Amino acid sequence: MGTTLEIEASKGWLSEDKNPFIISGPCSAESRDQLLQTGRELAKIPQLKMIRAGIWKPRTRPDIFEGMGEPALEWLRELKYETGLPTCVEVATPEHIELALKYEVDVLWLGARTTVNPFSVQTLADALRGIDIPIMIKNPLHPDLKLWIGALERINNAGITKLAAIHRGFYTYDNKPYRNLPMWEVPIELKRIIPEMPLICDPSHICGNRQLLQGVAQRALDLSFDGLMIESHYNPKQALTDAQQQLTPSSLKELINKLVIRYEFGTIEFENILEKLRFEVDKIDHDLLTILSQREQKTIQIGKYKKANNITVLQIERLRKMMLERLNYGKELELDSQFVSKLLQLIHKESIRLQTNIMQDN
Repeated sequence: MGTTLEIEASKGWLSEDKNPFIISGPCSAESRDQLLQTGRELAKIPQLKMIRAGIWKPRTRPDIFEGMGEPALEWLRELKYETGLPTCVEVATPEHIELALKYEVDVLWLGARTTVNPFSVQTLADALRGIDIPIMIKNPLHPDLKLWIGALERINNAGITKLAAIHRGFYTYDNKPYRNLPMWEVPIELKRIIPEMPLICDPSHICGNRQLLQGVAQRALDLSFDGLMIESHYNPKQALTDAQQQLTPSSLKELINKLVIRYEFGTIEFENILEKLRFEVDKIDHDLLTILSQREQKTIQIGKYKKANNITVLQIERLRKMMLERLNYGKELELDSQFVSKLLQLIHKESIRLQTNIMQDN
């Protein structure tokens, strides 16, 4: 998958140092006292770089708290002047953008429910044309990488070059134990396609439970994410939205201090040993691909033999025995059974495709 993105090569707008860029603040700005009290406590955390606050909340039903709107922007600006910290808010309409700029918000982000709709993203892109402000874009609700990149491209085409992507997990029917499954392979693939794109993790929306935040935050840093967005409230039990996933500022400070900061590069000796190990892995990968190619040729022979003797492609009993034997062998090799199962399913799906094509050839 290619992309036409043109973004600033430097991440200077995000942070000049190599430490993770930490963004925090309440899920919703509920009152002036709540926002200021939370923000003042957060400002005491040295690692904190930016304050977030929900001004407009996209709720499933209309009878639930949907944010305080414009008055909360006034409180946020007051907090910005008092602490000296930049601010960021979610926007979903051109009117939101206009108001956020009026109250000197520093960074805007597009939420998952907006990213999922190209019409909404394009409307916002048109409203942003000619405005120099950083934009962060959360992944769509479902794991659609093209949709995520498309949203980044639409905003970029409007002339916005200060961009970042926010990974907040994906909704599926079986998310346990998370609110939204991390599916780390999706943001990793985004990073592979657009290596210069700053990538921020939102553990709060991935977890939905403050007890899981530490592990997810650490995992994100281990995967070279550039920052974290974590929700905080001076009294989470009284929060009007997402009470279970918010931390007190003191708990956030504790979480941050427990994080292990890893580095992209090591000493010359480390890099030499790592390069040797990578060379060995590369060789194994090539061997794996060679074996898969040999397996494919055997599968084609089997398909032709079945066709010549008028035998069906799918034979359930053979499949059942094969899967069981391979899974047991994988256990003997101490391989993760779930990984082996997924791998075998992919291989078998390809075998069925090849043999079906043979049956349909005249």
